[in-house]
Amino acid sequence: MIIYEYQSSAPQFADCLAIRVAVFVQEQHVPLEEEHDEHDRAARHFLALADSKPVGTARLLMQPDGSARIGRVAVLASSRGTGVGAALMRHVEAMTTAPVIILDAQIQAMPFYAALGYTAIGEAFMEAGIAHCHMRKYRQA
Repeated sequence: MIIYEYQSSAPQFADCLAIRVAVFVQEQHVPLEEEHDEHDRAARHFLALADSKPVGTARLLMQPDGSARIGRVAVLASSRGTGVGAALMRHVEAMTTAPVIILDAQIQAMPFYAALGYTAIGEAFMEAGIAHCHMRKYRQA
């Protein structure tokens, strides 16, 4: 597996969006206008390829407080359970020097993020009709 980084202006960003649409819009019924948002322009986007085919994506945004936010983590159904998601997360984490990494995890994905060292913060909340929880990870010095 190979992971590349792109800006939203790169042609390959279309592959990132295609994965997000397949996972969030088609599978999870998130409205397209909620999935593709104003943060895409400022974000760093990551695309995982397996056998030269796009299989996973994530984005990284720096926050005003100096933390990093990982979001829009999506792996095609055919590649889930193969380690793509964990490899993608480790790669994105390595691409920031922020002392704290935050994300909003879908409730069913919390065990995945917990296994990567993330801790739940606060109560569950609804986003795009799906229950989520804030999670945080402190980077080791």
